[in-house]
Amino acid sequence: MRRTKKKALTRVSSSKSTGSSGPAQAWVQILAKYRNPDPIRSVFELCVSIAPFLALWGIAWWALSVSYVLAFFISVLNALFLVRLFAIQHDCGHGSFFSNSQVSDWVGRALGVLTLTPYDVWRRTHSIHHAASGNLDKRGIGEISTLTVDEYLGKTRLGRLQYRTYRNPFFLFGLAPSYLFLLQNRLPLGLMRAGWKYWVSAMGTNAVIFVILFLIAYFGGLMPILFIFLPTSIIGATIGVWLFYVQHQFEEAHWDTNDDWQVHDAALHGSSHYVLPPVLQWMTANIGIHHVHHLYSRIPFYRLTEVLRDHRELAEAQQLSLRESFACARLHLWDESQRKLLSFAQVRAAQKAS
Repeated sequence: MRRTKKKALTRVSSSKSTGSSGPAQAWVQILAKYRNPDPIRSVFELCVSIAPFLALWGIAWWALSVSYVLAFFISVLNALFLVRLFAIQHDCGHGSFFSNSQVSDWVGRALGVLTLTPYDVWRRTHSIHHAASGNLDKRGIGEISTLTVDEYLGKTRLGRLQYRTYRNPFFLFGLAPSYLFLLQNRLPLGLMRAGWKYWVSAMGTNAVIFVILFLIAYFGGLMPILFIFLPTSIIGATIGVWLFYVQHQFEEAHWDTNDDWQVHDAALHGSSHYVLPPVLQWMTANIGIHHVHHLYSRIPFYRLTEVLRDHRELAEAQQLSLRESFACARLHLWDESQRKLLSFAQVRAAQKAS
């Protein structure tokens, strides 16, 4: 796997920092000039995402009269547009898509119906993820569960089996996305006692989804749900989970205990730069430029490429190609001594060697 460029980032950042600002923290001031969204560009990006999504939905519905298989494959293609809509919802949650927070929130809530994600619930849990990403003492909400080597070895045989099952690619990228978006998102889990706002978000989203599915079934029967709604939603969810995984689960990620953890270091060095082919980068709304996003989440997705163009150090940092990313699926445990993620096989080999 390609080596990250942490030293280059530290060297350049240090030259721009002042006072007690750390190397990664110095980038915050530099990136601030990219934060302002362009309302016309935002509306354009929304239109070129939602119009093809709705059009493909209609084409797939028509295709049902020709071939269920054809409708299914059109729906699989449409999953990519659903991922892009989720990325726009993601920007709305960070207040980076529109300057007006109310506009951002209502656009995000509307998109949450399509992505099966209650907007206010997700926004809160995602903010927790940003505030604690890479902190070993604050793992939990909004993250993929990751154990250290010592924690894993300290578990019972049953505990190890449970963790191995959870981290198995068949479960993590096969069953988990469907459970997360079709079932878990129907309740404000993690925020059950956090107030009525999150219940309204979850139940309101559920109600609109139910009405839409009822109308689909009323006018088209079960086939549009089975061959269009479910494939689009499940494939989109799977892609989304995979993207989230490789954004933080790469070999040279960044984890620290609370005493050593620093939010800007964790943001910059604990997030990958997923270099995708141009078409996939457009479909995923530049979400692969995740190290910059975590360092300054108020930057609209369509301005992240400007950052890379202007700052070569960031463009070269934590690069992870599509081919390289598949190896990340076998990384499961954080080794605090080597400061990298290891596979179960690597841990077993180290035990035997010792």
